[in-house]
Amino acid sequence: MKTYGLIGFPLSHSFSKKYFTEKFLNEGIVDHQYELYSIEDIQSLPELLSAETTISGLNVTIPHKVGVLPFLNEIDEAAEKIGAVNCICVNRLEGEVHLKGFNTDAFGFEKSLSPLLQQQHTKALVFGDGGAAKAVKYVLEKLGIEYKVVVRKAAENAILYSEVTPDILANYKLLINTTPLGMSPNVDTFPEIDYSKIGDQHLAYDLVYNPLETAFLSKAAAQGAVTKNGLEMLHQQAEKAWAIWNT
Repeated sequence: MKTYGLIGFPLSHSFSKKYFTEKFLNEGIVDHQYELYSIEDIQSLPELLSAETTISGLNVTIPHKVGVLPFLNEIDEAAEKIGAVNCICVNRLEGEVHLKGFNTDAFGFEKSLSPLLQQQHTKALVFGDGGAAKAVKYVLEKLGIEYKVVVRKAAENAILYSEVTPDILANYKLLINTTPLGMSPNVDTFPEIDYSKIGDQHLAYDLVYNPLETAFLSKAAAQGAVTKNGLEMLHQQAEKAWAIWNT
């Protein structure tokens, strides 16, 4: 039996478990299972790997994408530049556990964003500056898209929501939400910007996928913006993780 799983806390719902369980069933992949490992303290990761000896790969979600780094034996170039890991390949050699970290968020985000980009999307506003934002910023830099990070509390190299002026919204036509705002069950929350200044030249992208249309996307769409949720990104990163685990 090969076991794959997700570590994070809390794990109230999981796209990954449903996705991989259905994948194993639909593709006739036998002796494979996907489990949820709700671990509040990342320090308990070695204990988990010792107890669950069939684990061959892990996905990593909030709040451990950065905290897991010291436990890895190796990290790929993209994940190192991003500074966050959401996928781990677990190898056991002569009784020793070897962990290599990857970031498939960046791969999934780039694959789902790129087809929507138009010539006016040369500047982006990135709402939030957590682990998910790290992958987003990496991709924007790779694509040559200038960006400003927007946060609730004053921080270096970021602006506050109150500082997002009509002029900024007119010039930054790619809007990306990396925060949990709008995620179920808090579906009435959204980045606090002036949506009346958004138009049909804007592209609004939300990493949230539950619900499929967040308040952020709904408000942007009402102004004529093109919108995209995070579901395809999740599909892309999940398939990338599967490829990594089977390399």
